[in-house]
Amino acid sequence: MSQSAFLDFSDKRTYGAIAMGLLIAVLPLFLNAYWIDVCVSIGLYAILSLSLNVILGHAGIFHMGHAAFYAVGAYVTAILNTMYQWSIFATMPLAGLAAALVALLVARPIMHLRGDYLLIVTVGIVEIVRIALTNDVFGITGGSNGIFGIARPRFFGFRIVKSVHFYYLVWGMCAATILLFHWLWRSRIGRALNYIKEDDVAAEGCGVDVTHYKLMAFVLGAFWAGMAGTLYAAKMTTIAPASFNFMESVIIFAVVILAGGSQLGVLVSSFLFIGLPELLREFSSARMLFFGLAMMIMMVWRPQGLMPPRPRRYRIPDRSGAGEEGKA
Repeated sequence: MSQSAFLDFSDKRTYGAIAMGLLIAVLPLFLNAYWIDVCVSIGLYAILSLSLNVILGHAGIFHMGHAAFYAVGAYVTAILNTMYQWSIFATMPLAGLAAALVALLVARPIMHLRGDYLLIVTVGIVEIVRIALTNDVFGITGGSNGIFGIARPRFFGFRIVKSVHFYYLVWGMCAATILLFHWLWRSRIGRALNYIKEDDVAAEGCGVDVTHYKLMAFVLGAFWAGMAGTLYAAKMTTIAPASFNFMESVIIFAVVILAGGSQLGVLVSSFLFIGLPELLREFSSARMLFFGLAMMIMMVWRPQGLMPPRPRRYRIPDRSGAGEEGKA
């Protein structure tokens, strides 16, 4: 199978992904408005987790401040929409660019850090953003009350209002995210990020510009998180700093760790973290105890994650020129 092939039909996961896509497409036909809203939340966390997966799962950068870029995107959309009447879809790329710019500014001086040191610094990023929004540093964020009256998005004159409309909008964005990052993973950039994740010192010795690729992954993940913030602001019509606290970053981080690095694993893990607690709601406060124990057992039983990526296959030429496949 060529590395350039977009879908690998020799992998059973490909058929699982297609089946999951079909299920997601028809699922609203069997759900009420409440469960459709839950599925919208699952989709948002899936997009956020897929964007963090580029940083953590592909490049191996321990980043626990992803909610900061989510917040930047949401606030840029809210400000442009409420103060300047920009349409939601027009604000989306600008929200992503704003989040990417913030990521570039904060990541450039810390990209040389590794492991726990980098993790601690990224925790500080989300707290700095939250405090700045709460204190209304620039006089446009509304302080702890946030911003109200965000307009619903329109798509070619069609107003997206109902939960089912947001369901298809969010999951359509999720599908685009999966396709983009799947292509990235199988590209030259993806291979470089994989080398860096396995051993950045060896990768640098082989001529890979480690800082450049790490910064690229960090900025790309932030850009996508910023655009996810646009969807959140449009769905809620009101945002506040409390919605982007440290626990949001912890949940996104945990989803990626439990997933094991694969995109299909991220979707399953997003359901487990967001959907499963709702299914267990009838057990009241004990549901989170059972949920936490289940996660602990899962990580002990399968520490590599639910669905780690398949080993890459490369064409290794032999002396006869026929070549044979090898794993890396």
